Amino acid sequence: MEKITLHNESLLPSNGEFEKKDLRRRDFLKFAGASAASLAILGMASCKKDHDDDNGNSGKGMYFGSGDIAILNYAYALEQLEAAFYIQLVNNPYTGISDMEKAFFTDIRDHEIAHREFFKVALGAKAISSLEFNLSGINFSNRATVLATAKTFEDLGVSAYNGAGWLIKDPNYLLLAGKIVSVEARHAAWVRDMIDNGSFANQEVVDSNGLDVAKSPSVVLSAAAPFIKSKIDVSDLPTY
Repeated sequence: MEKITLHNESLLPSNGEFEKKDLRRRDFLKFAGASAASLAILGMASCKKDHDDDNGNSGKGMYFGSGDIAILNYAYALEQLEAAFYIQLVNNPYTGISDMEKAFFTDIRDHEIAHREFFKVALGAKAISSLEFNLSGINFSNRATVLATAKTFEDLGVSAYNGAGWLIKDPNYLLLAGKIVSVEARHAAWVRDMIDNGSFANQEVVDSNGLDVAKSPSVVLSAAAPFIKSKIDVSDLPTY
């Protein structure tokens, strides 16, 4: 069957294979909109807090930084988690997965890897290290469990971007976060429709004002905590 994509401008090769070397500068700039905002992110200063070691770790764990840098690392951590989940899903698909489902999940995996690598390149020396995750509680051989977990991660990701948006001080960073969350929202809509057709805009994800649900960084990290094995220090992460 013809490959179906969830986004009209895929950053990654159509066969789903990805290596860091493929994230060339021109691809990165295209994904970011080839704007001055992209260049501003790439030009971030590389200094760290005095209490950090060379890997960005403090005595409390992997330090996210403060202000906008902390928020970008927060987004980077969530993209790492989603990428890890979809990589394992595609490598070990559930019993009875259809060609269409595998094609879509492969596209989503590639998008999440692209988002993950985008933040890594953008943050440069201020990026946290690669996190370790605990996905052992997920039964990847069961379709219902996989879809339910995918829904949880996608809904959480969309609410995380929505909730952190107003905390970002630099409008250039906000613009780029907006580009990514629009893709995440498409992922969430498709996964929800796979579970229950038409549920992509139900009361679980849309509030009484017709707006997508927004959650604070502290609420999101609390929900993601069971899956994050690495020790992290988000003491200076803006939240509410």
